[in-house]
Amino acid sequence: MDVLARLDRIPVWALPKRYLAIIGIGYFFTFYDITDIGFAMPAIDSQFKLSGSESLFVALSIGLIGYIVGSLVIGTLADAYGRYRMLILTITLTAIGSFGDAAAQGLTTLIIFRFITGVGVGADLNLVSTYLGELAPAGRRGRISVYTFLVGIIGQAVTPFVALALVPNVYVGWRMLFVIGGVIAAMGLAVRFVLPESPRWEVQHGRDGDAETTVARMEAYCREQGIAMPDPQPSEVSTVRGVPLRFLFHQPYAGRLAVFIPMWFLWYIGNYGFLGDAATLIKEHGAAVGGSILYLAIGSIGYPVGAALMIGLVDRVERRLLILGATIVWLVGMLLIGWFASAAVIYIGAFLASLALGSYLQVAYTFTAESFPTRARSTGFAFSDGIGHAGGALGALVLPIVVGAFSFFVGFAAIGVTGLLAGLVALVGPAATGRRLEHVSI
Repeated sequence: MDVLARLDRIPVWALPKRYLAIIGIGYFFTFYDITDIGFAMPAIDSQFKLSGSESLFVALSIGLIGYIVGSLVIGTLADAYGRYRMLILTITLTAIGSFGDAAAQGLTTLIIFRFITGVGVGADLNLVSTYLGELAPAGRRGRISVYTFLVGIIGQAVTPFVALALVPNVYVGWRMLFVIGGVIAAMGLAVRFVLPESPRWEVQHGRDGDAETTVARMEAYCREQGIAMPDPQPSEVSTVRGVPLRFLFHQPYAGRLAVFIPMWFLWYIGNYGFLGDAATLIKEHGAAVGGSILYLAIGSIGYPVGAALMIGLVDRVERRLLILGATIVWLVGMLLIGWFASAAVIYIGAFLASLALGSYLQVAYTFTAESFPTRARSTGFAFSDGIGHAGGALGALVLPIVVGAFSFFVGFAAIGVTGLLAGLVALVGPAATGRRLEHVSI
């Protein structure tokens, strides 16, 4: 209780700023990889002579299967064995997977390495939000998470431009796209070794001395900078240990799973439908390959803009309301793309869709992680976000079917509505903005 009370009285990020950049590099790869496969697949289809079903399986389904497995398995291990060890493991897997993607010689090897990449990416998204939330002060937890996310989301913004330069113009351009991702992941691995373990996890597992060392270091930084710290205010904190999953089937956590799983499921239906299918569907609706990528490339400027907007809002406005606002913007963007009235309208729609993604994701990641207790925080996130990714597989597979059966507009309007429903579900979640983790997660 004393160590956590001292940690919670620290009002700023009191560890080296480069730690946030280090986490950001891993995030950059994550969003780069989520985006690059959709742009690489047209060239891979042609060179490997894949059918439509094989293409969808490689581009989306196998990666999402890996994502779910990684989040569930490694997320649970992080509650048992620590955040730091699993952060090293996840970035290692993503580097191996990305270089393997680049070297793939056929469908089988590509499937294997897309699965490995998905395992690393899925677990890393889980752990980054968990780790940052446990180190950041309550009043700035959202802002610090979004700062790091802003570094990462730039990966999603620049990937279309890199793909536009490589994929249509160079025979091995799609391989080069994956090599770039592997290099970024390798850089992230090289610098992650300096990160400390989460003091909250250490206290939970009886490593009070190690937690004391990190907290004392943070307090010393505040004193050196002349930053005032209030007196510690210890409160009852559970240090019960056990199998993390069993805690999630008791209240209030079972109820929170009932909120966050459908929230993420509904959101990912549109998220992955848009990221995985939009370039192909826009091309089939009349744009050239380069033109369809260009629409999304210009629109992707909205990713960092959305994240930047959240920096000023995330610790002032309740998370639930910000999530709802982002989903309303998402719906407008999907309706404009579906309208397909002109190039300008598509650009605006793609920009608003990207803006909504940049606004929604880290706020929702932070909200999910902080709603579960330290003893099962990573596991709670894993089940919410991991199982929710089944919605991504559904959306990516169904969107082309809906477009073919009804119309281009109906398809994009449908994934706009599922996004809005995610925002409405979020309203049922707990109050979290500005509250100590132990108070949010009870």
